[in-house]
Amino acid sequence: MTTIHAYTGDQSTQDAPHPKGDKRRARAAAENIIPNSTGAAKAIGLVIPEIDGKLDGGAQRVPVATGSLTEITVVLEKDVSVEDVNKAMKNASNESFGYTEDEIVSSDVVGMTYGSLFDA
Repeated sequence: MTTIHAYTGDQSTQDAPHPKGDKRRARAAAENIIPNSTGAAKAIGLVIPEIDGKLDGGAQRVPVATGSLTEITVVLEKDVSVEDVNKAMKNASNESFGYTEDEIVSSDVVGMTYGSLFDA
């Protein structure tokens, strides 16, 4: 999995030393795509024990003020179509997990009421 998200408060908007010595996060957050680590894969394994240890991940911090996404690549035991995945996600949607077929961008999710949104 890869999380692609807005730069955070511990990153400078211009090149400057990072408090923890991280040379990548010391670079101007508003002007760079910055590779980083993520604890999201491990956290998901804690919440869903069936997939604990089966996920790996990384992060990209991008020059937007807010809005994030997660890309998950999976290996399945059987053939599944895009339509099958979209149907399953649409059926799973509720007040905390949204589903959209709209052509959205990161700023479109700012202020939404869903905890997460599946972009078909």
